[in-house]
Amino acid sequence: MTDGWDWRRGGETPAGPPGAGTPPAGSPTGNVPIVPSAGGPAPGHPPATPGAAVPTVGPSPSWPAPGTSGTVGASPWPAPGTYGTVGASPSWPASGTSGTVGASPWWSDALADPWRDPAAPTAVVVPGVVAAGAEPEAVTDPDAPGRLRLRHLLLIPVLTALLAGTLGGALGYAFAVRGGAGGAVLGGAPAEAPALAQRKPESLAGVAERVLPSVVTVRVSSLGGTSEGSGFIATADGHVITNDHVVAGGTGKASVVFNDGSTAPATIVGQDPESDIAVIKVSRPGLRAVEFGDSDALAVGDPVLAMGSPLSLANTVTAGIVSALDRTMQAGEPGGPVRYYAAIQTDAAVNHGNSGGPLVDGAGRVVGVNSTIKSLVAEGQEAGNIGLAFAIPINQAKRVTQDIIGTGKARRTVIGARVDGPTGALGGGLRLAQVEPSGPADGAGLKVGDVILKINGRPMTEPTDLTALVRKYAPGSVVTVEFRRGSDRQNTSVTLAADAK
Repeated sequence: MTDGWDWRRGGETPAGPPGAGTPPAGSPTGNVPIVPSAGGPAPGHPPATPGAAVPTVGPSPSWPAPGTSGTVGASPWPAPGTYGTVGASPSWPASGTSGTVGASPWWSDALADPWRDPAAPTAVVVPGVVAAGAEPEAVTDPDAPGRLRLRHLLLIPVLTALLAGTLGGALGYAFAVRGGAGGAVLGGAPAEAPALAQRKPESLAGVAERVLPSVVTVRVSSLGGTSEGSGFIATADGHVITNDHVVAGGTGKASVVFNDGSTAPATIVGQDPESDIAVIKVSRPGLRAVEFGDSDALAVGDPVLAMGSPLSLANTVTAGIVSALDRTMQAGEPGGPVRYYAAIQTDAAVNHGNSGGPLVDGAGRVVGVNSTIKSLVAEGQEAGNIGLAFAIPINQAKRVTQDIIGTGKARRTVIGARVDGPTGALGGGLRLAQVEPSGPADGAGLKVGDVILKINGRPMTEPTDLTALVRKYAPGSVVTVEFRRGSDRQNTSVTLAADAK
């Protein structure tokens, strides 16, 4: 720098004042002089005089040479303190050409001007104009503290509850571990129960739940102690069906234990030893009677449930299937009555104490009365279940019950004939040993010596078959009898009747 001139190198051309032209001849290429500040002369220089001569510098008629002084004609710059348009200069680029900074009169490097008055302001501040009636938009400082919002107020109790729950769970786990309840997690993830475990109304569990409130335990006092069996409510006014051998030999005093454990006294209405059906009566409001099914509609293989109090275990339920139908039975104790019935055979577990309880089909309807079992024990020993149990068909039990409730005793169905043992002849059958005059068999044309082969398609092989199968039907029923007379096979229809007892 020499005599107040700032020589810049590098190829950048600073913008000059409006109307300025190219640098004066003899200056380095790309270097331009710095304009004196409007605030006054640079320190160490004499003040500029308007209109004073400028020393001639080199060949330029307008610019003094460095280190020299002299008059350089009239200055193209306006006098200090004045403003106005400076005419076009032959030495500076015209307005709008390269080096022009818009319409601003300021140089881009004015702050670096060595002639600038340090006390002069560096910028011109022009106050903005606010439109009348318009308020400036309020600006809120996001970091400034303010009033808590609703979500903040709700967040506090939620966090408190979560912390309290976490603390409580941790304490509970700690106490459980200390008490020995902690350790390995047993079992897998919970899964949906299988279909058989969902206890739908038609499932075995659903059937048991529906029928058990109608099943009772029957206790009868006798000279030898107390006889105990099972029974079920047949009418809403308190009639209960059970086996005759449960109440036989009693003193007339009986009691009933209900499903909920409560008890009530009962009286014996009537009994029929030959069909092994008895009816007792209990007084209690709100009793639920069972639903009856049709024992003639059963098929081998149908599922069944046996309910009762085996070995004094009340509310016991066992399951099985129908093993056989019309299994003719002859039962009874020595010196007692002989009982005949064409039974329903089942493999459901039945033991002492199940006698008189219901045999229920898959729909929860009573289809039989559990009565007896087969056993392999010797005479006088206690028998147990071996999968051979027998029930009186409910169609027969209902008929006998209605007779007992209506008249106090049951009618007995007869065919009016008596048979001998098996013939031993090819084809089997039972030979008629006696035919009562004017009886059902005589009216159908049967004679002594005829061999009965089938009744309603059921083969006759044992003497008990004819008596048991006939008593299955109600008096007035018509059955088809297939028989053999000599070498001829014939069929006849017999209308069964009730005996005169």
